[in-house]
Amino acid sequence: QAQLVESGGGLVQPGGSLRLSCGPSGSLVGVTVMAWYRQTPGSQREFVAAFYNRGNQKYADSVKGRFTVSGDNVQNTVHLQMNSLKPEDTAVYYCKAVTSWGDYWGQGTQVTVSS
Repeated sequence: QAQLVESGGGLVQPGGSLRLSCGPSGSLVGVTVMAWYRQTPGSQREFVAAFYNRGNQKYADSVKGRFTVSGDNVQNTVHLQMNSLKPEDTAVYYCKAVTSWGDYWGQGTQVTVSS
C-alpha cells in the first residue's frame, strides 16, 4: 500500500521561506487532488492549499499571496513554497492525496517560525 512521505520542514525566522515536498513511497493511482493541511496542538487540522490534477490550485485565505502549491501529475508529487512566513504558520504540515480508492495522508513535517 502506498504511503505519502513529506520533507522540507524546519525552523525559520519570521519573513523567511521554506519549501515542503511530498510524494508516494509506493504506487498511487487515480489521484484527483494533492493537498496540504496543517495542525497545531489542541486544534483541528486545517486546509492550506490544494493542487488538482487539471493543474488548478486552491488556497486558504490565510496563506494567499504567500504560499504557492505546485505538483507533478505523473509522479504524484506536490510541493508547497512558503514565503513571508509568520509565527502563526507554525504547525505540523500534512500532505494528503485524494484518489478514486480513498484518501492517503503523510506522517507530517514540523514547521516552526520563530526568532
